[in-house]
Amino acid sequence: MSRTRPRLIVSQHLLAAANARIARDYDTPPAPDHKLTEDELVAQAREFRPDAVVVTSSTPVSAAAIAALPDSVRVIATVSVGTDHLDIPAILGRGIALTNTPDVLTDCNADLAMMLILAASRRAKEYLALVAAGWGRTLGLDEMLGSRVTGKTLGIIGMGRIGRAVARRARGFEMKILYSNRSRLAPEQEEGATYFADPREMLPHCDVLSLHMPGSKDGRPVMTAELFGLLPRGAIFVNAARGSLVDEDALIAALKDGRIAGAGLDVCRNEPHPDPRLLALPNLFMTPHVGSATVETRTDMCMLALDNVDAVLAGRPALTPVAG
Repeated sequence: MSRTRPRLIVSQHLLAAANARIARDYDTPPAPDHKLTEDELVAQAREFRPDAVVVTSSTPVSAAAIAALPDSVRVIATVSVGTDHLDIPAILGRGIALTNTPDVLTDCNADLAMMLILAASRRAKEYLALVAAGWGRTLGLDEMLGSRVTGKTLGIIGMGRIGRAVARRARGFEMKILYSNRSRLAPEQEEGATYFADPREMLPHCDVLSLHMPGSKDGRPVMTAELFGLLPRGAIFVNAARGSLVDEDALIAALKDGRIAGAGLDVCRNEPHPDPRLLALPNLFMTPHVGSATVETRTDMCMLALDNVDAVLAGRPALTPVAG
């Protein structure tokens, strides 16, 4: 291996285009055949002494791991928007640049949120189970009826880029948009949506509620039994943001007693091992944290991570830095 190129390690195999770019531009050990554990990542870094480390949300990087990294590491680039798996103060405290990959996954996450809204509203899990069992009979006129999405009222908690992208898609279904956010958006960003400073005042008006906000640092849920109780009976609940936002005991109770008619989740509190009670519910449609799981978006995420590495190692500002 050449000693003139920068050195880089990755915590797991990336997409083909990114792997080809790494092989062309960096000295790197063979791509791992599994997702590296934190200990494996540190051991490889101490042996290889890289200039840059690329990780994904599958590999945590704690303060202890940061302390054990060699002084050669100048940048850690995570192929994710979320940074829950990283000890940010420890990274920045060592003078290591930290970057993530926002924006490039906005559209795919919004697409998935709309899929969850439709699947939960139209009882997709139950229909799929019936077909998988062989179908075998004609449904009654009043049997297994879902809820129409068109013309309903959608409430969004967290009106950032993804929340606004969901709102744009929902308008195609003639949905009325309500939102609650830390601050009110400019009129051109609201696009006619109605703002509520307190989500409690918004929830009673929501036929569908969708979460699009970061998880709290202390892991405290936003959606509690109290807030589920404020939704109209028969509402639909969707979470494609963070599992930590939801009190799952309260969600399960609301689904069982009909407070909410259905839910669509892409995330849960204990990933990748969801509470079995969630999986047993016929009115909960769930996907395995795949909001960004398209070839286009995952490639863009990998490439943005490498763009950040290139910038930092060249002495330029990172494109998408993570601040403390």
